[in-house]
Amino acid sequence: MSQHPVLVTGAAGFIGFALARRLLEGGRAVVGVDSVNDYYDPALKEARLALLRQFPHFTFHKLDLADRKPVEALFRDGDFGPVVHLAAQAGVRYSLQNPHAYLDANLAGFLNILEGCRHRRTAHLVFASSSSVYGANTRLPFSVHDNVDHPISLYAATKKANELMAHAYSHLYGLPATGLRFFTVYGPWGRPDMAMFIFASAIAEGRPIRLFNYGRARRDFTYVDDVVETVERLIDKAPARAGTTPRGELDPATSTAPWRIYNIGNNHSIEISRIVELLEREFGCKAKTELVPMQPGDVPETCADIDDLMRDVGFRPSTPIEDGVRNFAAWYREYHRR
Repeated sequence: MSQHPVLVTGAAGFIGFALARRLLEGGRAVVGVDSVNDYYDPALKEARLALLRQFPHFTFHKLDLADRKPVEALFRDGDFGPVVHLAAQAGVRYSLQNPHAYLDANLAGFLNILEGCRHRRTAHLVFASSSSVYGANTRLPFSVHDNVDHPISLYAATKKANELMAHAYSHLYGLPATGLRFFTVYGPWGRPDMAMFIFASAIAEGRPIRLFNYGRARRDFTYVDDVVETVERLIDKAPARAGTTPRGELDPATSTAPWRIYNIGNNHSIEISRIVELLEREFGCKAKTELVPMQPGDVPETCADIDDLMRDVGFRPSTPIEDGVRNFAAWYREYHRR
């Protein structure tokens, strides 16, 4: 095994699990980290970990990244090379009621990761940002070359802060860092707090579905296999230092430090009500729906400009929503024995 093991934080989470499994199936060793907290059902996280533990080259550490000393020990003593940081407190709506959870996980936890990478001289840090950072931006598709200075949720603000913190460490210490703005990731083993899982559960159990923005909200749904394909291609592709524009301006997506931002999306916006229709078809029953206003912190539409990603990685997420929903529904029925 010639390549260095990869440290994946959030390995019991949705994207972290999917990435770790992809790397392990490809023969690469993975060191996984997760707190396995109860933000959503820990049984789902444990089921993901059980699959990963079947691989001989998977090592797992249960720890909270906000705890400084254990993280320092992990970076001091651990056997790994690149770092993919996917652990975070997720959820726009949850941040309205539980703001301190975001301070601990997304700011203190990320600082501990940055310090670990700095002292270890990590060759490349890949970290999760979010499409939520676009906030009040209205020009679509969302471009990494646009400023994102108007977050409309605390969750988005912490993700924007992560991008800035990583840039500071890239500038000060030469730490190569790549931030990934994920757009509504879905698929098998998905999170129970996300729309796809919530809708499927409600349809299967005969409960009503609340459709925000009166069912007119649109999202750039991105299939999880496309996401992990992209991340895998980026792990060993540390960013180069970029220059300024001819007028001496800095580009929000690049830097004179070894730092880079990419959108990870499908470049296609889909109305939420269409997801309900596809799930109705998969489960063979009609959904009960309630049309309600848009919630605080939400945006009416997201859509990713992925031109830079396609140019630099040679891949574009493109799984049709019909295929992705079919795969998710098949997994959901199997997991819940429905």
